[in-house]
Amino acid sequence: MQRKGGLTLDQMEMDAPENFLNRELSLLAFHKRVLAMAQDESLPLLERLRFLCISSANLDEFFEVRVAAVRHLLNVGKQRIGADQSSPASLLREIREQVVEMVGRQYALMNDVLIPALAAQGIHFIRRNHWTDAQRLWLRDFFNSNIMPMISPLGIDPSHPFPRIGNKVLHFIVSLEGRDAFGRAHKLAIVPAPRSLPRLIRLPAEVAGVPDGFVFLSSIIHAFVEDMFQGMQVTGCYQFRVTRDTELYLDEEEMEDIKLALEGGLQEDRRFGREVRLEVADNCPRDVVDFLLNKFDLGESDLYQVDGLVNLHRLVSVHERVERPDLKFPGFRPSLPAALLDETDMFATLRRGDMVLHHPYHAFSPVLALLNQAADDPDVLAIKQTVYRTGEDSPVVQALLRAARKGKEVTVVVELRARFDEEDNIHLSERLQQAGAHVVYGVVGYKTHAKMLMIVRREGRNFRRYVHLGTGNYHPVTTRFYTDIGLLTTDPQTGEDVHRVFQQLTGLGRTSKLKKIVQAPFEMKKRIIEWIDREAEHARQGRAARILAKMNGLEEKEVILALYRASQAGVKIELIVRGICCLRPGVKGLSENIRVRSVLGRFLEHTRIVYFANGGEAELYCSSADWMERNLLRRVEVCFPIEDARIRRQLVRQGLKTYLLDNTHTWFLQQDGSHRRAVVRSRARPVSVQDVLIGELTD
Repeated sequence: MQRKGGLTLDQMEMDAPENFLNRELSLLAFHKRVLAMAQDESLPLLERLRFLCISSANLDEFFEVRVAAVRHLLNVGKQRIGADQSSPASLLREIREQVVEMVGRQYALMNDVLIPALAAQGIHFIRRNHWTDAQRLWLRDFFNSNIMPMISPLGIDPSHPFPRIGNKVLHFIVSLEGRDAFGRAHKLAIVPAPRSLPRLIRLPAEVAGVPDGFVFLSSIIHAFVEDMFQGMQVTGCYQFRVTRDTELYLDEEEMEDIKLALEGGLQEDRRFGREVRLEVADNCPRDVVDFLLNKFDLGESDLYQVDGLVNLHRLVSVHERVERPDLKFPGFRPSLPAALLDETDMFATLRRGDMVLHHPYHAFSPVLALLNQAADDPDVLAIKQTVYRTGEDSPVVQALLRAARKGKEVTVVVELRARFDEEDNIHLSERLQQAGAHVVYGVVGYKTHAKMLMIVRREGRNFRRYVHLGTGNYHPVTTRFYTDIGLLTTDPQTGEDVHRVFQQLTGLGRTSKLKKIVQAPFEMKKRIIEWIDREAEHARQGRAARILAKMNGLEEKEVILALYRASQAGVKIELIVRGICCLRPGVKGLSENIRVRSVLGRFLEHTRIVYFANGGEAELYCSSADWMERNLLRRVEVCFPIEDARIRRQLVRQGLKTYLLDNTHTWFLQQDGSHRRAVVRSRARPVSVQDVLIGELTD
């Protein structure tokens, strides 16, 4: 029973480090799969550009969060980290090697493939050495009117120390000769690009000579940089950008008010955290590169030299600004469940039975309709909702504000620590409080990630709870691009459970026993392991045993060990894991009955759903939580059953089994952590699960 590396299963315990894949490298592998979508010639051209931009933004966050975390652990003396017990130093070296290769692929794709292909379609990025006289004249006027007044060049000398450089902000380092108006002989200056200006300037069609002609802001600044240094000679101008650690280090035990703590530290910590990466133009001279590395206290391994824009994500605006439907995914119209086609009263509809929404194929409008009806209905007494990411001016927020102003008891649990949405959530909480809503910020030490809405309505002498539970955020924009499941129900026990969870979040007291909902951080991990072990026992007894699960990440060690035990017992396990997966599949004697795939596409796969055959008494659960340590132990999450047999069968087929048929955008995880992309066999027809669901579920 030989394994890669010469080890056999008999020589190691099941929880040995060799049985787990590295978390950070698994996440990096996901980012590579996104880049592979940009390289896929079968996709529309502007969608390929969008995937390239997403891969660039993903790498930014990877450095801001994950690389920064590994560096921090190295600095505090950690020798081994993660279930695979990696050395932080060796892990950083491996990340460096893989990212250099990935960045090379990004820029080769942009320069050698996408830019020429876009030009062939009349979409031009006009380089400054190709400007016509008319274009140069227009751009100089633009520079003088819109850029020059906003720029403050910063000379570097004993009285002008090196400036503080914000996180991911485009800057230029300029080398100079000569003396300025005061006789000072500057050699270097820093020019910050105005953050309020787009990085891509659209030329008028009559000036561009093509319908869609764009010029990079960096090209304009570079072309006219000498105008900022009158009387001096510019000998070089080079883009650079520094990436910083964006974690907010708050001592929650010492905080009296989390909102005040965030307001005090958010801007400073996020913009000027410790440096983790330096990106510079590849034509930047070595002495200038060394100067920047020294100023940022970074080493050679933290340097990434690029052949083009230092932030490819800035090109993402092209997708929206260019009206070329032929170069984008075909449009579709989300549908409504059949129960709503001839019904506008959401309360009446839900009293007749449960309803499940499968976004983005189903519209988010029923949730908004329920909220709006609740805000205006005089019989509605209370509305309670969790907010993780929703958008400050979303229709969800407008309905909550209106309900509060009408005197209803509106309680909103706002998670202020939703990464990169902290500022928006602070503003949102202030607006809700001003309208009269009760706003709480969850529980210190635990992020509130559960997606819950509860409406309490007086009906005759009784009260009825209307509940929405979801796998994704209450964000009307992301519901058009993320796949998620939402359950709408009036089930009394579910309503009672949601009520108890809100009591925990807004008040004090010990946790109480829930009847149907399973909650993290109290029970969820334990129950997931029990469900998996139960499936293993069914297999040992010869009963129906199978696990189908879909999630964004799988990393929690004890859950993985339970899956290994189930595999050894003979349970067939299919896992659809979009991103991080630390389980090593297909190992004889350990995980040979486990197959792991990752599915990508035009939508971000975001549903968390798990099916257990359970000896013939099938169970299906949806959840706000991934099977990650942070979700199961450090967040408030909810997992809820789908009990209606018809809905359950439909969700098992559309939310799980159809994904097993995809052969166009599926990658299979291998034992060594690499991924093998599915191929369409001869005589087989291509199957895209997202296209199948668009055909089945949309109008």
